[in-house]
Amino acid sequence: MAKENNADIIIEQKIDSLLALMTLEEKIGQMTQVRHFDDLSDDNDIATKFIGSVIHTQGPLPGNGAAEWQARFTRLQELALSTRLGIPLLFGVDAVHGQNTYEGATIFPHNIGLGATRNAALVEQAAKITAIEAQATGFTWVFSPCIAIPYNEKWGRVYEAFSESTKLTEVLTRASVKGLQGNLLDRHTVMATAKHFIGDGATDSGTEGGETSLSSQQVQERLLPPYIVAVDEGVGSVMASFNSMSGRPMHAHKELISDMLKSAMKFDGIMVSDWKGYSRFGENDVINAGVDVIMAVEGDLDMYLEGLKSGVESGYVSLNRIDDAVRRVLRQKYRLGLFENPFPDSTLIEKIGIQEHRDIARQAVRESLVLLKNSKNILPLKKDLNKIVVVGEHANNSGLQSGGWTINWQGSTENYAGATTILKGIEKIAGGNVVYDADATGNHGDADVAIVVVGETPYAESFGDIGGEIDAYEITLTEAHQNYISNYVNKGVKTVVLLISGRPLVTTKQIEQSDAFVAAWLPGSEGDGIAEVLFGNYSFKGKLPHSWPKSEEDYNGKYGPNFWDDSITPLFSYGFGLR
Repeated sequence: MAKENNADIIIEQKIDSLLALMTLEEKIGQMTQVRHFDDLSDDNDIATKFIGSVIHTQGPLPGNGAAEWQARFTRLQELALSTRLGIPLLFGVDAVHGQNTYEGATIFPHNIGLGATRNAALVEQAAKITAIEAQATGFTWVFSPCIAIPYNEKWGRVYEAFSESTKLTEVLTRASVKGLQGNLLDRHTVMATAKHFIGDGATDSGTEGGETSLSSQQVQERLLPPYIVAVDEGVGSVMASFNSMSGRPMHAHKELISDMLKSAMKFDGIMVSDWKGYSRFGENDVINAGVDVIMAVEGDLDMYLEGLKSGVESGYVSLNRIDDAVRRVLRQKYRLGLFENPFPDSTLIEKIGIQEHRDIARQAVRESLVLLKNSKNILPLKKDLNKIVVVGEHANNSGLQSGGWTINWQGSTENYAGATTILKGIEKIAGGNVVYDADATGNHGDADVAIVVVGETPYAESFGDIGGEIDAYEITLTEAHQNYISNYVNKGVKTVVLLISGRPLVTTKQIEQSDAFVAAWLPGSEGDGIAEVLFGNYSFKGKLPHSWPKSEEDYNGKYGPNFWDDSITPLFSYGFGLR
């Protein structure tokens, strides 16, 4: 402990020395995050505007493969190091279920599936692998885990969170942060981000960025505990949320950011804005509230640099606030060892998507599956059945099975490199007795069993809100997918339904119709893990991380284990899962 304290003291002394040398422009630069494309007039902006961090997100790729990604970020790092003070860059990415922006990386089940595993050791392993594959592609900072407590499944980000249970979320938060960060000086680890602070999943009607009308006591009892755990585990950053509370945007909520998180909870890391947080939520009010790093993207950069400088010069933003923000940025750069080792490690490239990593992801898939119905013990299936028909486009499409934040921000509707589809997994185990009926129009009434794979198409953020401005999703299956099930039930074929979704859906009728029904969530790249359980190589272990609704009316109020209206009884309670 004494050694750690001594190391912290040395870091603070180094920060003091560096801060004393910095101009206002250099300080504001350290508070600035840009994309490696579009936001820069050219790469030299990194040096001339003293940029502190770079984000990779939807848009042009850094290159054609990990070596080119590393080379791109090395070039930007060299520009940062060429400045008068030579302060290195942080490189951030939304690695929310593996290094999901890189095609060929290991993609884990989304957090809702990890919540169903109840396996903290497994979540920590998944986080360690995510850190390795993120570092291998040039990143030192990941914007995960999401530790929201979803209040209503109409929210389009339910799958990013572990559970509606505060207690389970606390346990898995600790595992995730520990796995991602480990020893920050180790080149296999990255800085984690607990997000989104606070109330993002508890908005009225589940609206992304809406109003969270909980009382202060409810926030502290239900939503805050995972953040307390994250801070206790030394999380390097926290991201502000898009929602508002008491009518005030969280980005500008000084009482919760500065007074609670930073002062009362003693969080000493970086408070980072979400997308365009400065221009969206009050400009310098965001800085005064305690946000330290701004995502100055999509045209915000010059407006932000000039606006913050003007705010300091006018006295609206104190120099003490600026120094606190820069101190927090520099502290994490020292903790990560970036001043000594600023460049990516090329030896990690060979670790991307390796079998050892995929084996852990496949284990996560197996343990995430929740068996909701198993009439007459139809599962596990016999491997020597004469004819198995696999139904539905989700069965043969790794993009559809993986959900949003997979290769693209909004996910993909196509197969991607390195992934195994559910169909391929079934074929591998069941041999040549499998036929595929993509749209349930085939004449397969003679099949011994139909495995019908239905679910949601990928979405992210507000695009997945139910009843929101985009309004592309329902809380039920589409009519087409309901018909997939009915077509085979009506043929008299024994029917096993796999639901691929980022949240519980109202499927009461479909559960009644089927012989077996499995909540498979969004399994990621290792679809064969599903077949391993269906055919009995492994047992079902998953338990519901959310209560399961029986009707659409259940969603009209607020919803979850701590939020249930006494008049609402779920179809399946939180924690349900057959063996």
